[in-house]
Amino acid sequence: MIHNQHTYKQCTISVMDNKQDPDIIFDNNGVSNYYYEFENFKNSISSELESNPQKFNALINTIKKSGSNKKYDCLIGVSGGLDSSYLVYLAKVNNLRPLLVHFDYGWNSEIAIKNIENLVKKYNYDLYTYVMDWSLVKELQRSYYEASVIDLDVPADHLIFGSLFKIAKDNNIKYILNGFNYQTEQILPKSWNYIKTDLTNIKNIYKKFTKKTLKNIYTYGVYDQFYYKLMGFKTVSLLNYCNYTQKDTIDLLQNEFGWINYECKHFENIYTRFYQGVVLPSKFGIDKRKAHLSNLIFSGQITKPEALKILESPPYNVNLQNQDQKYVAKKLGFTDEDFELLLKAPNIPHILYGTDLNHRKFIYHVLSFPFSTKFKNQLKLKLFR
Repeated sequence: MIHNQHTYKQCTISVMDNKQDPDIIFDNNGVSNYYYEFENFKNSISSELESNPQKFNALINTIKKSGSNKKYDCLIGVSGGLDSSYLVYLAKVNNLRPLLVHFDYGWNSEIAIKNIENLVKKYNYDLYTYVMDWSLVKELQRSYYEASVIDLDVPADHLIFGSLFKIAKDNNIKYILNGFNYQTEQILPKSWNYIKTDLTNIKNIYKKFTKKTLKNIYTYGVYDQFYYKLMGFKTVSLLNYCNYTQKDTIDLLQNEFGWINYECKHFENIYTRFYQGVVLPSKFGIDKRKAHLSNLIFSGQITKPEALKILESPPYNVNLQNQDQKYVAKKLGFTDEDFELLLKAPNIPHILYGTDLNHRKFIYHVLSFPFSTKFKNQLKLKLFR
């Protein structure tokens, strides 16, 4: 692999390039590192399936067994988006008994709401809507704009992770099914986002711009992860073991319960739509569609010419972009003028606000030891009583 940052270069297979990703690496044939990363992960999944052809069924049976004599055997967070909706479909056809959880933090689109309503009506699953404290969400999201950092989705994502595990614990549900899948979202440059679980970074940004201490929330920092791991909670990416393709899944869900499509991945949420479709391109020079489309190229779902054609158009309707900017500014309590200044402010790296790196190093070191079950149980009692 070789770096080539002096002249513009695009991957010969995908639409990833060195204009938007300074860390990209190309081989002598112009193929980027992302192709190899995708292939390595795909091959690891293939190896799992070769050693256990019934891997998917084995996971389903394990989940069912964990929920024996319980009301629910798994938990699924639903957003109204494609991946989580298909997870619910898979749960139904495989006779799982999930508790569906939706997190309302103030930015649902009408499409998302309608998709969730149709989903629940079709499959008759219990839905728990967790409404987050809007005043806190607002303060956090305002702080991130004022901090001028790249990953404006961190606050909501962190709160969702923390709440999801807390709800699982409260309902004694050991398995959380997530919608991650290598077929559509395996690759993403590290410089395009930040660690969602870095609680130190979150607390520091919040305190700097609100002069308050972040408290009374369900967190998912490194110690929370350690705790849930010790307590036996597991996340499962079922879609990795399916023949999961975007177009076929859209067609299936539309036929199943009238699922409504939206313009781009994750655009079922207004805040994320504005962030990924407007803020990332205009402020940070990043079109996140390039990673998503490249992933689809690698998985054989679209061609490179098709991806390039899509990239000729803006991420979504320009008039709606303008409406979203005014809406987001007003909802977060910024004037149009102040919000415009924030969008043009110099970009600040997350790490300048402090990180949890030392905490992560400590926990990973501890986890590397082959502790006995007895010791782990004692550790639970001492650390988390």
